[in-house]
Amino acid sequence: MSEQEKNKYSIVDLFAGAGGLSFGFLQTGRFIVKAAFEMNPFAQQTYLRNHGIEESCMYSDVQDALSEETKKKIGQVDLVIGGPPCQGFSNANRQKNHAISLNNSLVKKFVKAVLHLDPKAFVMENVSMLQSEVHRFYVSDEDEEAIKQYGILTIDSQIHLLEAEFIFDGVSDIVSDADLIKRYLWKNENYLSLNVVFKNRENAKKLKAALEKHQRRLRVLAETLVVAEGDNYIVRQGRLAGNALIQYFDNNLLDGLCDAIKPSILIQRMLSKAMEIKENNIVVERYSADGDLVAHVKSMSVLDYITSTLEATCNGYTMNKGVLSAAAFGAPQKRMRYVILGIKKDIADSIELPVGTINGENYKTVHDAIWDLEEVEPATNIAVGDAGVPIGAAPDGISMLGLSLHNSTMLYNHVSTATTDQALERFKAIKQGQNFHSLKPELKTTYSNSERTQNTIYLRLRYDEPSGTVVNVRKSMWIHPVQDRALSIREAARLQTFPDSFVFCGTKDSQYQQVGNAVPPILARAIAEHLCYYLDFEK
Repeated sequence: MSEQEKNKYSIVDLFAGAGGLSFGFLQTGRFIVKAAFEMNPFAQQTYLRNHGIEESCMYSDVQDALSEETKKKIGQVDLVIGGPPCQGFSNANRQKNHAISLNNSLVKKFVKAVLHLDPKAFVMENVSMLQSEVHRFYVSDEDEEAIKQYGILTIDSQIHLLEAEFIFDGVSDIVSDADLIKRYLWKNENYLSLNVVFKNRENAKKLKAALEKHQRRLRVLAETLVVAEGDNYIVRQGRLAGNALIQYFDNNLLDGLCDAIKPSILIQRMLSKAMEIKENNIVVERYSADGDLVAHVKSMSVLDYITSTLEATCNGYTMNKGVLSAAAFGAPQKRMRYVILGIKKDIADSIELPVGTINGENYKTVHDAIWDLEEVEPATNIAVGDAGVPIGAAPDGISMLGLSLHNSTMLYNHVSTATTDQALERFKAIKQGQNFHSLKPELKTTYSNSERTQNTIYLRLRYDEPSGTVVNVRKSMWIHPVQDRALSIREAARLQTFPDSFVFCGTKDSQYQQVGNAVPPILARAIAEHLCYYLDFEK
């Protein structure tokens, strides 16, 4: 390590993504990245290209951060940062096939990595909803020791498995026995194919399209179901579903199809959730079927788990947490992020959150961020975007934000989705600030229920305001404020405050997704500078 590096604080970046959080830290000139952990190979490529770290410092699995071998290789760490995905109960509803978000374990791994690597400080960022009681962990066998050790509060909770009208004799015995669950559980691809059909039951055109698209798999499934041995409720409902599918494919009989497959769809959801309970070692106190079939379990707030564990006397951190608005720190978007800062108590008795200095009247706008690219035609081929195109000096009239982002003589990633005739017709009909709901009925043919379409779909940005939260704007079909085309990857990156010198790698959709998942570097830099105040003045 050079003398210059010795004077910098070291970072381990967990769930690194493309590296928006750590890039903001690097922009201060006060930090170096010792190791990064990211599963997605395209995000890894982006991170390695822009962060100046060796490939040997990039790990795919966060689990590796918990090993003694990795700890020895990395050495002493000043800071652990990261944004573990967290969905809590958000997947545990009747419309989903999953009871437990696999992302929950990632939050626990972040906490365990902090305890294992024992940094001076840590930063965890997440969606602002993390503070909600909705975000909870179901208690598993492995949690019981931590609950006892750290005094984590738990409450009685339920996992919904099956509606009352479909309950049958012996159902509780099946969901509590892993071998019986496996006997009746379909292959996931078979369930997904039939579920696509079921989800389109309100739209005959889309229903038929789904049946035709999945015909080969559904025919095989149907033939398997009708010859299944046994005569219990699950088998009988399977035969009804199989016969209804065969009648459609052989005789084009659509009437009654969705009613016939509904019980099997709901039973498969039940079995899938029951298997998740088993595989995740969730502690079930009992199953009840007084009304709907539910599993009675315990749960703990995600936030309680994090704070109770890390603030415990034996672990030695003092923490502060709250929602930060990216716009208040200079980003041209209204992105709200929940940030938890922690620092060792022997460094500081308490820690405050950084405070943004920009208010609503002075928010940076979409115009500030992307105006200078207005006349630069984006490519639709990702290879062209990866190669880059020469771009001249920043034009007169550019904002200070735009000038800071326009920092390269080559423009990379200026790629957007090709505009179809239908999309172009919609683009022309939507004014700044309007979205899909502004369209005439004849232009709303894409979605099975257009009234339920989110307000971010086909949103034309306003030049004179910050944007909303940047997500995967390709999927949302965000529209340029004045051009009748989709927003490009580079323009979305500008809204996130990535400078043009930061180059994204991977497929087109991956690049859009990497941008949408990232923490705005301008917000990350503010957090980094704030932390330096505490680290520079250790007691």
